[in-house]
Amino acid sequence: MKQSFVRLVPLFLVVLCIFVSVISAQNQAYEHLVRDGKQKPIGHRPVLDDAWGSKPRNDGGQSASAVQEATAILRRIRPSTNRLSRFSKPTGVFGTTAYYAKELFFLLFMNGPPQQDLVTSKPQTRKLSPPLSQAVKLLEDAAAEKNPDAIFMLAEMNFYGNFTHPRNYSEAFRRYHELATLNGNSSAQSMIGFMYATGVGGAVKQDQAKAMLYHTLAAEAGDIRSEMTIAYRHHTGIATPRNCEEAVFYYKKVADKAIAYMRSGPPGGYSMVKDSYRIADDEGGVYGEGASVSSAGPNAKQGGPNSDVHASFDDVLEYLDLMARKGDPKATYNLAKLHYDGSRAFKRDLVSAKKRFLELARMYWTRDGKTKSDVPHGTEKLASKAAGYLGRMFLRGEGMEQSFSIAQTWFKRGIANGDALSQYSMGLMYLHGFGVTKDPVKAADYFAPAADQDLAVAQVRLGALFLDQGDVPTAMRYFDLAARNGHIEAFYYLAELSNQGVGRDKSCGIAAAYYKIVAEKAEIILSSFQEANEAYENGDLETALIDYMMAAEQGFEIGQANVAYLLDQVKPRFTLSSFIPFMKQKLSLVGDAALALIYWTRSAKQSNIDSMVKMGDYYLEGLGTAPDKEKAAACYLAAAETLQSAQAMWNLGWMHENGIGIEQDFHLAKRFYDQALETNPREAYLPVLLSLYKLRLRSWWNTVTNGRVNSIQDDPPPKKDWSFAEWIHAFLEADAAAWENMEVDDYDGTHTGHDGHMPGGDDDYYEDIDSDILESLIILSLTAALAFLVYYRAQRQRRAEQQRQQGQAQGQEGQQQQGQQEDRGMFPQANDPEFLNWQAGGVGH
Repeated sequence: MKQSFVRLVPLFLVVLCIFVSVISAQNQAYEHLVRDGKQKPIGHRPVLDDAWGSKPRNDGGQSASAVQEATAILRRIRPSTNRLSRFSKPTGVFGTTAYYAKELFFLLFMNGPPQQDLVTSKPQTRKLSPPLSQAVKLLEDAAAEKNPDAIFMLAEMNFYGNFTHPRNYSEAFRRYHELATLNGNSSAQSMIGFMYATGVGGAVKQDQAKAMLYHTLAAEAGDIRSEMTIAYRHHTGIATPRNCEEAVFYYKKVADKAIAYMRSGPPGGYSMVKDSYRIADDEGGVYGEGASVSSAGPNAKQGGPNSDVHASFDDVLEYLDLMARKGDPKATYNLAKLHYDGSRAFKRDLVSAKKRFLELARMYWTRDGKTKSDVPHGTEKLASKAAGYLGRMFLRGEGMEQSFSIAQTWFKRGIANGDALSQYSMGLMYLHGFGVTKDPVKAADYFAPAADQDLAVAQVRLGALFLDQGDVPTAMRYFDLAARNGHIEAFYYLAELSNQGVGRDKSCGIAAAYYKIVAEKAEIILSSFQEANEAYENGDLETALIDYMMAAEQGFEIGQANVAYLLDQVKPRFTLSSFIPFMKQKLSLVGDAALALIYWTRSAKQSNIDSMVKMGDYYLEGLGTAPDKEKAAACYLAAAETLQSAQAMWNLGWMHENGIGIEQDFHLAKRFYDQALETNPREAYLPVLLSLYKLRLRSWWNTVTNGRVNSIQDDPPPKKDWSFAEWIHAFLEADAAAWENMEVDDYDGTHTGHDGHMPGGDDDYYEDIDSDILESLIILSLTAALAFLVYYRAQRQRRAEQQRQQGQAQGQEGQQQQGQQEDRGMFPQANDPEFLNWQAGGVGH
């Protein structure tokens, strides 16, 4: 009885952990929904007052009133609350145990048939709620009367699943097509082009030619997303020959809109927040922690036991708050900067930022602006930075009422200690006349020291001023410096100069690359990364995939990598039938695998090394395409040539070892294994070590059995590059060693003939030795003579230069003396030759 009870204890613990993990996941989901109760539904495109579909045309018909009534009903519908948040890895012993218990439970007991395709799913059949059903009925009646607002709202609801409406991609396509045919709506044309390009939802078959057609029509009508898509297709040659001029034309249109949006903001312009990130990096990369380029080698998290490399964000935030409460100025500044800038894991909080910046400023200045004494070392620099940010917040009206006078007060305090942000901001006030008289010259005087401190925005403004004055080389130098720091306006100016051929040769390729960078930095006005990230964090993978796919079609490499990664993650789980040949079923994700390969390829073309390796895996295994070992080897070789992917090098070693896709060669296999270990010595050590043991065994057996494969060979010792002095020394040592190794009878006269010569004529032998030494001495003499001539020529040139400089100095001295003679005053000077004549009473005059 006791033994059976002991056996049941592990099972009981596993069940308990599973129960706790499920309960904790539900609690997390509930807390998330309560905390974000006022947020918009995931995947829901809200109907705003100034958005398409909100205000029907006031034509006096029943359709307009029906749309208005339906809009009011839809705004009262709350999103469903039964979606659990994506279960993230917790910290701590108990949390980690619960997490892996859940994973074990799904692996053992919920290992069912393959998952449904993400992009080829059938229309969802779900009963509509009474309010939603009423709103849909009103919209359908209005759409029957050809009301464009009603048609657009129905299309959006079916495509995105807005207002808890079930997705129906076929119905969405029909509505978009109806609207595009009705009045040529550019948004509808853009969505039709997207659906033809991806075949999403199986609504239509993929047709890149039709996708190109509809995107072109939408781009000509001014749709910014289609402009970006068409520019990328012309840039890379998707469904059309590569055309740099067309790519520049459309990228420039997007870049112009991006810069116009940025400059329309508060003083200094809107901040272009970057929402895009690779979701695979949260898991250590495409191949996991240590095997991916993003988390291996130089990109790996390296730190000792006392390092904060592996610390969680909450722990770092708590530590900074603790040190700030103790009065640490550096911690206070870092915490204030974190509140001001915000991050993906930390929402921006301007009120807290102002509070922290004020705390830091009060450490150095009193309330009346006087400097405190006995402040810790380094406080003045940090307080000046805080003054710059406080002035910036008052200048822009961030978290407080806009006040140019208060901003100027803070900027003056920062400028007193050389703060770059304060200098730039004060220059901005004089440039545009914010609270002061407009003075571009004075603005340039403030921009210059800030630019010297490598502040990118100051470098751009100073470059723009030089460009206005016609000093193109100086302007380009400042633009290049700012572009090195990734400033969007710097890339825009460089693109314009390259496109117009001003200050440099006109280059379509460089202009296209710069315009593309500018367009991709304006994520907020053309991409769907923010919605995609929210959907992914909340477990709505379908919405996340659609939104990432939209960004991918526009040419965002991060979007392409995310789409490919999501499609790659929905492969079928291992089941019993997958191990039995006659029970294997045809994969239902063939369409998804082909689509994933497309996006892996596009991402790899934009220099994503992990995507290049993944592309090789698809060709090797025949996922989404016919198996092609040679293409797989080419992909691995291209990734290995970057010297950053140990995975690609190991794969090439394995292919050389087994002769798959390339010639079987054990020596080359060892070389690639060794390169993998050199590239990633920590994570690749064990797999490379085991592979080398097996490879050496196979190579030994191949050598013993006289196999046809090239076995492992010892590399020849590398030849040392000798200097001239080392070569002479080695020559003399070799000559001395040759004399020491000669036998006695080679030169002893007792072993010669009576005449002192060896029979057979030894004179010729020694004459050859003497001639070799003579030739060597002649070569050394000529080399020494050449070196002396070069040295003598350099000395003569140096003397001539010194004489020329002395002549110039004497000439200048003579001019000065001549000038003194012309104005000698009333009486000659004591050192003047005329002094004696004057002293003698002018004798001779």
